[in-house]
Amino acid sequence: MHKDKTNETAAENNYRTRSRMIHGRSHTHRWDYDHHVIPPMTSSATFRLDSAARGALGFAEFAGDVMESDGHHPIYIYDRLGEPNGDMLEENLAIAEGGEIALCFASGMAGIAAAICSLTKAGEHVVAHRMLYGCTYSLLENWLPRFSINHTLADMTDLSSTRDLITPQTRVLYFETPVNPDMCLIDIAAMRDMLDDINKNRPANKHVHMVVDNTFATPYCQRPIELGADLVCQSLTKAIGGFGTDIGGAVIGPMSQYRDLIMFRKDFGAALSPKSAWPVLVHGLPTLSTRMANYQKSAMRVARFLESHPKVEAVRYPGLESFPQFDLAKKQMRDDKGRFAPGSMLYFVVKDKEDSGVPARTLIDWAAVHAYTLTLAVSLGQIKTLIEAPYGMTHAALPEDLKRARGLLPGGIRVSIGLEDWQDIIADLDAALEQI
Repeated sequence: MHKDKTNETAAENNYRTRSRMIHGRSHTHRWDYDHHVIPPMTSSATFRLDSAARGALGFAEFAGDVMESDGHHPIYIYDRLGEPNGDMLEENLAIAEGGEIALCFASGMAGIAAAICSLTKAGEHVVAHRMLYGCTYSLLENWLPRFSINHTLADMTDLSSTRDLITPQTRVLYFETPVNPDMCLIDIAAMRDMLDDINKNRPANKHVHMVVDNTFATPYCQRPIELGADLVCQSLTKAIGGFGTDIGGAVIGPMSQYRDLIMFRKDFGAALSPKSAWPVLVHGLPTLSTRMANYQKSAMRVARFLESHPKVEAVRYPGLESFPQFDLAKKQMRDDKGRFAPGSMLYFVVKDKEDSGVPARTLIDWAAVHAYTLTLAVSLGQIKTLIEAPYGMTHAALPEDLKRARGLLPGGIRVSIGLEDWQDIIADLDAALEQI
């Protein structure tokens, strides 16, 4: 950003060093990012404007109904409204998920809140799958009712019973697939058919919208918009970010939802920092396909090992033929070339006669201290293999009776496969299982 000024350098020389240390060259040709191979990290909370008229135009264009056309440069005003790193990341995320637009948020949960709240208002209703990430459950249970937005939990593997729970006030059908942590799959295309049948008799402002959390699968393994989802949520912290360095989230969908989403982000202060957008833009998303291809090769080997182990009660991995929804997995979880892509996440339950959780805790605690390739930590999708016990950790917010009724048991262990040698991962799991 620069403009010619007569005797600009001479005029600046009239100012004292203290002032010039702050302002530097007021206009410089070095503000040109066109030739960078790697985009630079932007670190400005606010942006200089050349005139009040340009500032007014920037505010007028913000959250407008029409995005900038090719060749029109956005007018940046303030980081919370938009900045180069986040905007570039959003363009790439929209391409990856097959959406018209993407908006980045400060966390995955901020994105989920934005997706649901942008589609609902007081007196309206959400139907969600009966098993949810603990913080999502807390959002629905503890916070949205304060705004008179209520919810009902459904078994979304049963289309008929789910449909029965949709009321005239329902505006959102929300679910994860694969579900965290039990790897259950929800048939996105079948849900689309059901909603189309419901919505055909409703005015547009009363439609039920499908919101899918695609964090476990990522757009490498599954693109819900192609299958009929209205909005897709992603935690950028997980596999898309890939390295566990930054927290972020995203919502991808149609242009029609852009204004509500960006206004929610602005007013609730949920903007993604450019310092967090940059690693995802430069390191995370570009390596997603390579990492996921290798993650799932190891995941298949680990799943087969666990399936044959005498101390393991059950293994849930979409790539196994024993997976209860294997046919759906093969249909729905596909990479962009149409190849089966069952992902990097698996869930297994150790044998526990007393249903006490002691065997699982013993395994986890031993691995935390002694296993080289197994890291006891929440999150997922990183280059390191992470294990955790969902019953008492990531899903602690769910009431105990609800967890047990939904099949989440104290003996369950969630594994996010990393890039370590698969033989080392199996050796460490084998040693950990020997402790119980």
